[in-house]
Amino acid sequence: MYRRLAVLLAATLTPLTPLVLTAPAAQAAAPAKPYDFNGDGRADLAIGAPDATVGGKARAGAVSVVYGASSGLKPSSYKLLSQNSAGIPGTAETGDAFGSSLASADLNRDGYADLVVGAPGEDVDGDTDDGTIVIVWGSKSGLTGGRTLVNHMQRENDHYGKAVAAGDFTGDGMPEIATGSSGLFGLNFVSGPFTKTGDFHGGNGGSFQDAVRPYSASYGIEYLSTGDVTGRGFAGLVVHGRAKDTDDAVTALVDGSIGNFPDWLVYMPSGYVSAVGDIDGDGYADVVVGNHRETSADPAGAKGGKVTIRYGGPDGVDTGRALLTVTQDTPGVPGTSETGDAFGSSVSLGDINNDGYADLAVGAPGESTGAAATTGSVTVLYGSAAGLTTKGAKTYTQNTAGVPGSEEKSDRFGGRVSLLDHSGDRRAELSVTAPGENAGDGAVWSLRGTPTGPTTTGSVLFGPSSTGITTSGTPHYGSTLGG
Repeated sequence: MYRRLAVLLAATLTPLTPLVLTAPAAQAAAPAKPYDFNGDGRADLAIGAPDATVGGKARAGAVSVVYGASSGLKPSSYKLLSQNSAGIPGTAETGDAFGSSLASADLNRDGYADLVVGAPGEDVDGDTDDGTIVIVWGSKSGLTGGRTLVNHMQRENDHYGKAVAAGDFTGDGMPEIATGSSGLFGLNFVSGPFTKTGDFHGGNGGSFQDAVRPYSASYGIEYLSTGDVTGRGFAGLVVHGRAKDTDDAVTALVDGSIGNFPDWLVYMPSGYVSAVGDIDGDGYADVVVGNHRETSADPAGAKGGKVTIRYGGPDGVDTGRALLTVTQDTPGVPGTSETGDAFGSSVSLGDINNDGYADLAVGAPGESTGAAATTGSVTVLYGSAAGLTTKGAKTYTQNTAGVPGSEEKSDRFGGRVSLLDHSGDRRAELSVTAPGENAGDGAVWSLRGTPTGPTTTGSVLFGPSSTGITTSGTPHYGSTLGG
């Protein structure tokens, strides 16, 4: 059962000087789907390496974008982004951590998706780790040029950009950007429409410190995911933080259409990551929450980690359906729950087999296979009219036939997962990262979607050097994944 509650709220911000649109709304292009940066109908993949060295500056951070093609991801067709890239605001500096968070939406409604990149370690106006967020614009030729997103709450927060999300959160037909940070007002919205120049509009922000389950200001808002959970045609926001005075997870669904958005929260199962998609095809997006921790570290965790599914409904949850919890001990799920597996470290929803139901990929980067420790694995489970099913579930590792590469200790395969249609065939490809591959270089795998699930035939494997990122230091390529 959900709770409605009141929380301390920041004053709604007065909009700045309104932007003058250069064309009537009726002439605007249809909004592009997220991550389709060049408008070709195929999703592209953004890969964050926030620990990458740029221009000799350690942990300045970088992002590689690999474009989709009829055959799936095409690593030879990529765009390298850093704060030293032409057209990208700022300068790469030690510890900026550019690429720590990623999101996408067609922010200026020109028919090309744009990329939102967080750099929570950026120093701003003498304020250490104040953080910044950069919008990079999509175009027919792909990503090009960018601008810094306004921080309406600069005095009240730090690590701006440690989490980002983009979408229509208010139901006004225009996109917003949601930002997570540490400090008093951990969650903020910047209102659209967005343009490449000119003033930003206003926004609002709120604090969760006085909620029934208060969030910690020091940890702040650490992760955001989004989808139409209530079935009203616009997106809700799943907000992850830590409980006040602990480091235990706390998770809630936010309705941004309510002016005082913290007045209405639906508490979700506690976890550190989430994905939103319609698993059962009923028109309400469902929420999958991953909690990789052991119960000794977080009471809401489980031995080896777990994922919990909360089915969506008009009030944010379908109160007539029980929570579904899945571990590696769940009947039909391959493997066994073992301490340290970290099952649920990453989750993604997408339709792999084009049957109209969202399927689920779950990373377990702490899984040990053979004699090697923390090599990692990914488990795929399928959606159906009855909800998530374990029928046909399959686990993939670097030992799976057809998966390129060799597993090594601390690869952490499954550190991040993504299900997006990179080929345009309406079947999502499974992309998997191993940030620890090759002693911290990191790597990405992509497996094509088929009517029977991901296939290892024609699998793609590439590392940072293939997309322009130096292996100096430990870039941990794939620490974040857009999509």
